[in-house]
Amino acid sequence: MADPDNDVMAAEGLNLDEMAAAARDPRGEAHIERSAADLEAVFDVPVRVSVVLGRTKMPVSALLKLDTGTVIELDRQVGEAVEIFINDRLVARGEIVLVENRLGVTMTEIIKPQ
Repeated sequence: MADPDNDVMAAEGLNLDEMAAAARDPRGEAHIERSAADLEAVFDVPVRVSVVLGRTKMPVSALLKLDTGTVIELDRQVGEAVEIFINDRLVARGEIVLVENRLGVTMTEIIKPQ
């Protein structure tokens, strides 16, 4: 639900930091209601999502012999924990799942920024 006070602050030219400060109660807790519509402006922003499915060691000579379709054995299996990165930043942990003979990742924990 939109907050008319926030719309007024935005119309008066306050930046996001000023709006956030104005929306805090005396204990310093924010009480602005958010919805998916608030994020609509960033829905089309491309991000790079990476998941570390496993690791392996091999000599450079073996690496140079890799070709399309080569199978590399990794140190993790279906059901094991993986790290999920967005734009090279760790944002979550999950586990490897197998759905209809395809590998996937399910998110199990969101990492809070420090």
